[in-house]
Amino acid sequence: MIDVFLLLGSNLGNRIEYLEKAVELIARDVAPISRSSALYETQSWGKTDEPDYLNQVVELQTGLSAQALLQKVLAIEIAIGRTRHIKWGSRVIDIDILFYGDAVINEPGLVVPHPELHNRRFTLEPLVELVPHLIHPLLKKNILQLKSELKDDLIVNKL
Repeated sequence: MIDVFLLLGSNLGNRIEYLEKAVELIARDVAPISRSSALYETQSWGKTDEPDYLNQVVELQTGLSAQALLQKVLAIEIAIGRTRHIKWGSRVIDIDILFYGDAVINEPGLVVPHPELHNRRFTLEPLVELVPHLIHPLLKKNILQLKSELKDDLIVNKL
């Protein structure tokens, strides 16, 4: 079984309801969630004129391949109502694969570890809550170190 960390995010509609639905579908269609962070309210990143996000990191163990996991996650996004129009645009749900064990994957449509996670406070804050000493397999630094070196100054508040 592979330890997987997913980042969930929503900035449209009933954000809590969308995150709860994502957790429910992940547990049903992918694998039981072993741990989850608190919810964090976050200023929009990349396209800063969008509504604030709610974000959460969940951990699970799966026997699925990384590509199979990606397909399940994309299907869950669609089931919840995700549509893709604009890069970094608002969305009812976004599910990103942050880590897939200690694998380094660079395939069309799938890059793991997530290529921006070390630059994003909204990703590192909930990761620090769960796994502060997890080593990033490419950067060879733990999550706490990455957070301490962060230049992202967007506001992230734990709820």
